[in-house]
Amino acid sequence: MAVVKATNADIDLLARLLRAEAEGEGQDGMLMVGNVGINRIRGNCSDFKGLRTISEMIHQPHAFEATQKGYFYQPAREVERKLARRVIAGERVWPSKFSLWYFRPPGDCPPQWYNQPLVGRFKLHCFYEPTAEECENIYNTF
Repeated sequence: MAVVKATNADIDLLARLLRAEAEGEGQDGMLMVGNVGINRIRGNCSDFKGLRTISEMIHQPHAFEATQKGYFYQPAREVERKLARRVIAGERVWPSKFSLWYFRPPGDCPPQWYNQPLVGRFKLHCFYEPTAEECENIYNTF
């Protein structure tokens, strides 16, 4: 059962994002990128209020740097489609389980990003989850 509505086009779009944002981080890293995206839709808080679809989430201005690169626009591959389906079905992994933000710093992870605390690092990416005051929904929608 999907935790967000998704058409085949949405699955392809999310698959392309996973690859473009985190292919170098392996399948777990790509799942984590997907977790952050789905959290943004389901949390409906902070900078992500009003996002209802995968397309809205991916194309939100300034949300994902990869959408500005040509690699994002290559066709989806089946391996990433499978990962996208897993995320859409609700599979969540730490440290992205409740995260709304991630980024790849040149060095150590800062203790905060957009005023939200660091929850953990996976390979080169740092993950940040909102406080309950900032986004109560992220903790009660799953």
